[in-house]
Amino acid sequence: MEILISLIKIVIVLFVLLTSVAYIVLLERRVAAAIQNRIGPNRVGWQGLLQPLADVVKLVMKEDIVPRQANKFIHDLAPIISIGVALATFAVIPFGNRIALFGHDIKLQIADVNIGILYILALTSLGVYGVTLSGWSSNSKYSLLGGMRSSAQMISYELAMGLSLIGVIMIAGSLRLDTIVEAQVAWRWNILLQPIGFITFVVSSFAETNRLPFDLPEAEPELVGGYHTEYSGLKFGLFFLAEYANMVTASAIITTVYLGGWQVPFVHSLGLSDVSVSIIQVLGFCFKVGMLIMFFIIIRWTLPRFRYDQLMNIGWKVMLPLAIANLLATGLVILLKWV
Repeated sequence: MEILISLIKIVIVLFVLLTSVAYIVLLERRVAAAIQNRIGPNRVGWQGLLQPLADVVKLVMKEDIVPRQANKFIHDLAPIISIGVALATFAVIPFGNRIALFGHDIKLQIADVNIGILYILALTSLGVYGVTLSGWSSNSKYSLLGGMRSSAQMISYELAMGLSLIGVIMIAGSLRLDTIVEAQVAWRWNILLQPIGFITFVVSSFAETNRLPFDLPEAEPELVGGYHTEYSGLKFGLFFLAEYANMVTASAIITTVYLGGWQVPFVHSLGLSDVSVSIIQVLGFCFKVGMLIMFFIIIRWTLPRFRYDQLMNIGWKVMLPLAIANLLATGLVILLKWV
């Protein structure tokens, strides 16, 4: 029965995640149109709601073109790595507490592992292989430069991201994500206890997901299309899907670690049933993730792209020292028992 419940949770989470990713693409196009004072896609279906379906059909029907001198096996494998890592990361994120259904106490989390933070850091580090291998296997100088940029970018910002999480781990006393969420009861959210860590982690998340102003691995004015220049059809669609899945996953991680996760302050004082409380907590989690996704989208269409030297300077000279200073300050506060 436990295996069946786990399979049902996997199917539901994958369906919601993939559907939301498809419509986040539409949301971004409409928000970008509003920011740039144009209309955006609104022809296919009511208000363009069927546009994601039309895009999928178009990508599936396009020809799969592979350069003659490319390494075909790696060329095919790279987008699978990118989308696989993006979806697998969501497995350890708790999107609710518990809910009692049909006589079973179901934990609203696919995999409750005791090294949740390490699992996330490990998988986000693996995600760069999809980008790097796609650039190398294409046998194109533009793609190779995009892959190399992605590797350097990941190394620069992964350090700051990991160090910013250590402060949260020190406060919660655990690597388990559900324990970190439970430690943020009422208004003890880590965004208030760890503001520097929050800012560092959010900036690092932009760099890890290759979103503007950190999209140097793509940088179409310089590299044509970056690491996926030589991709077409469904494989290009997988890279596109992976980018938005990474954005959803990054928003869910930020929500879990810094914004209280599924915690809705004082919801238990309303006298509601346990099922109602669980539903409100899941909706609260989704609302926080949605607000962060909107923030990602608005930033993309507001700030210009950094130069490559600026990106490296921010990573090594700003983010890393800030993360180390935050770690030392957190240790001092805990030592003095101020929290």
